[in-house]
Amino acid sequence: MNALNWTGQSLRLLDQRKLPHEEVWEEFTQPADVADAILHMKVRGAPAIAAAAAYGIALGGLQLPATESAASVRDKLERVCKQMAETRPTAVNLFWVIGRMKRVLEAWDGDNLNVLKKALVAEADHIAKEDIEINRQIGRNGAKLIARRGRVAILTHCNTGSLATAGYGTALGVIRALHEMGRLARVFVDETRPYLQGARLTAYELGQENIPHLLITDSMAAYYMQQGAIDAVVVGADRIAANGDTANKIGTYAVAVLAHHHRIPFYVAAPVSTFDLTIADGAAIPIEQRAPEEVTHFAGVRIAPERTPAAHPAFDVTPHELIQAIICEKGVIDRPDREKIATVLGDIRP
Repeated sequence: MNALNWTGQSLRLLDQRKLPHEEVWEEFTQPADVADAILHMKVRGAPAIAAAAAYGIALGGLQLPATESAASVRDKLERVCKQMAETRPTAVNLFWVIGRMKRVLEAWDGDNLNVLKKALVAEADHIAKEDIEINRQIGRNGAKLIARRGRVAILTHCNTGSLATAGYGTALGVIRALHEMGRLARVFVDETRPYLQGARLTAYELGQENIPHLLITDSMAAYYMQQGAIDAVVVGADRIAANGDTANKIGTYAVAVLAHHHRIPFYVAAPVSTFDLTIADGAAIPIEQRAPEEVTHFAGVRIAPERTPAAHPAFDVTPHELIQAIICEKGVIDRPDREKIATVLGDIRP
């Protein structure tokens, strides 16, 4: 299962808004349309957004005529990068990838435009393939850590699988690896209000792979923890500050507090590109505010009274003190803080 497919001249995206009832692929040749798909959550999940943006920038290069001057090429591609950067502000992976694509542009000597076009596509391909390998390593690292607890029941929040990445998944990659080891009893899937990524997407992925799971409403997590049914929580991340404070889908912080109260380990699984060491702590992480209609309506039908106001912060921040460990491709950061993160990550400039 995957969320995006590069044809060589276009980007195909699986419209995740229509899952699980319809599998609809859309084809994009214009970078502005890719940016719009990211903004309106046709593609979502920090690594998948990043890969889509990389291909969107590559498309910007492919659209340029051979007669374009070097100065005009640089100006137009800078504008494409800016367009991508304005789509989703919280997920730092997006900005990491934009930086990588910009360096391809900076390395171009301004002579042969075809050389630049090939280099942009090659870098986007590399980003997508690299993400899959990184996710598999995260899965191995996380499964090895959690499997020490025996056969486990895992709670996860939002969608962090193949649909949210270039393939395999981060937190769901850990779950997949546990399943492959025979150490997974069951996955408790939070529905993830208000966009229902858990109910629509995570349950869909798990069902496709015959991984045992149980869908619950967000408000049921405390009940199942109290009953002793959950052994660990594994979630993804959209941005991790230098001290380990972690931004993830709205509702994650509540799950972390519940896990702390019930003495259940709470793990974050994310690639190195999710760390933002320029931000000291979670207070500085920008939180995307989405349309209130995503709360007042469901599937286009209003579920709240007319004139009732609603808020929709798309993310919240879990303090690092509530996190048992952060699992990344470089290893496991136990009880994360600024010093431990710096030691494991070293220089992570993209």
